[in-house]
Amino acid sequence: MAQLLPVMLERAGILIIVAFLLSRLKSFRRIIDHEHVMREKVILITVFGVFGIISNYTGIEIHHRSILEEWHIGGLSGSSAIANTRIMGVAIGGLLGGPIVGLGAGLIAGLHRLSFGGYTGIACGISTIIAGIVTGLLGKRFNIREKNAYMRAVIIGVLMECVQMAIILLIARPFESALELVKIIAFPMITVNGFGTFIFMLIIQTILLEEDRTRTLQTHRALYIAQLTLPFFRQGLNKESCEQVAEIILKHTGADAVSITNRHQVLSHVGLASDHHIPLKSMATKLTKKVLEQGNIQKATTKDEIQCYREDCPLSSAIVLPLKAHNHAIGTLKLYFKSTNGLSMVDEELVEGLGRLFSSQLEFAEAERQRKLLKDAEIKALQAQVHPHFLFNAINTISCLIRTDADQARKLLLQLSKFFRSNLQGARQMLIPLEKELEHVHAYLSLEQARFPDKYEVSMDIEESVKNVLIPPFTLQPLVENAVHHAFKKMKKGVISIHACQENDKINITTMDNGIGMTEDQRKKLGTQTVQSSEGTGTALWNIKKRIDEIYGQQADFKIDSKPFSGTTITISLPVNEQKWGEEYAKSLYSG
Repeated sequence: MAQLLPVMLERAGILIIVAFLLSRLKSFRRIIDHEHVMREKVILITVFGVFGIISNYTGIEIHHRSILEEWHIGGLSGSSAIANTRIMGVAIGGLLGGPIVGLGAGLIAGLHRLSFGGYTGIACGISTIIAGIVTGLLGKRFNIREKNAYMRAVIIGVLMECVQMAIILLIARPFESALELVKIIAFPMITVNGFGTFIFMLIIQTILLEEDRTRTLQTHRALYIAQLTLPFFRQGLNKESCEQVAEIILKHTGADAVSITNRHQVLSHVGLASDHHIPLKSMATKLTKKVLEQGNIQKATTKDEIQCYREDCPLSSAIVLPLKAHNHAIGTLKLYFKSTNGLSMVDEELVEGLGRLFSSQLEFAEAERQRKLLKDAEIKALQAQVHPHFLFNAINTISCLIRTDADQARKLLLQLSKFFRSNLQGARQMLIPLEKELEHVHAYLSLEQARFPDKYEVSMDIEESVKNVLIPPFTLQPLVENAVHHAFKKMKKGVISIHACQENDKINITTMDNGIGMTEDQRKKLGTQTVQSSEGTGTALWNIKKRIDEIYGQQADFKIDSKPFSGTTITISLPVNEQKWGEEYAKSLYSG
């Protein structure tokens, strides 16, 4: 027994070395790390079955009470047996791959042991197959991929070796020889197999830990790249945004060139081969067209597979990913390499993850664009509305004046024309000069005052420096209209004041009236939601505040101060330094 233990440790070391070398293979690491389909199970059966065969060949022959340390490569005599680590490989295979792998590896190793003969051949063959089945069932029940699961695997491996000793005593004959053999080999085989299982499981746990660490780093890297590219992909697929994205991807991956296309042309290409992969030109590779047609990732490992029309193209391998929106390929992301093996497995998984993230970003960008267009359409519809009563009343007023005061009627017709022109202008543009908005207000008031002379008066105090400041159209006119229709009920004469000035980095526009005012509850609702009442819905104030929030965000302010019978003051503050940005935002709504 004392002589057998170190020799068995030496032979077990061979299997451990083979296991370590296997753990360095990417294909084996991927099989260990992933759920197993039938193809991977067949590979595991083969691998761990071969472990059993190696164990048989490296076993130590026991002849009567003698231990023969020579390498064993042939059959056994009827009075001989072997001590080996066959159960270890089969048990690990079963625990790792489940019942199918355990049974398969057990059959390979067990039948091979049976072919060696010896008076323990049948017992060892049967015990090996049983060990594969039992460990496979236990592997399905207990997940050995969990942290610290190696101790559980060691206990199972030791128990399987104990079962083998019991089967030898039950089946092997003569019983006296079997009993003597078990006394010699039981402790060394149980010890060595337990130790070997422990080392093997540490190797597997190391593989899983490294894969988890790699996956975490990949996720962090992918999210970092996605964060950098998000502001550009939010602009959609266009030449300017794609150039920035391609530069970022080239910098943070191992690619030698990066291209982004839509369905029809190259939008950007940075890195090698920029001389003939030219943006805004038709696509140079047939591989890209294939990805757009099929919507699947395609890899090329040779120049022929890339199918570039230039024979001297330096790009030798590539991976092309579809960029999708609503499950339809709207473009491609291409990473090129000058080496045929430039894309590692880690990089491939990273790129695939980026493709999914970029597709999500493009979907969000499209959803955001559609949302803005929908809001814009709603706002335009509100802006373009003209109250029919106002139109009819204006026409009736002008019709009456034609007979009594033709000059005044002509002036009112011009004001009505200017009013409609302002309506159309506001429906086409998101920002107009303050001076144009004041003209709109003046046209409206001229028509109203012709109907109700001396019912109200309007005063304007506008600083010259702010007349060209851009503001959203229909900002002041609806406020004045609200005052005319709602603030001056039961009043002999109303007063409306409009004041505009610049204070520090803000432009303040204030409208005040001396009307009936409103309650605190009404004030809180106006501008934040529409309300249903006999006096109106508050749509105009909601519309104004919504557009200001959409364009300027928290940089702007919309404030209503009012008390019953004390009038209403509405103050709009717009940031001076956001004027250019606001103009660009307005343009973006139409360019999308």
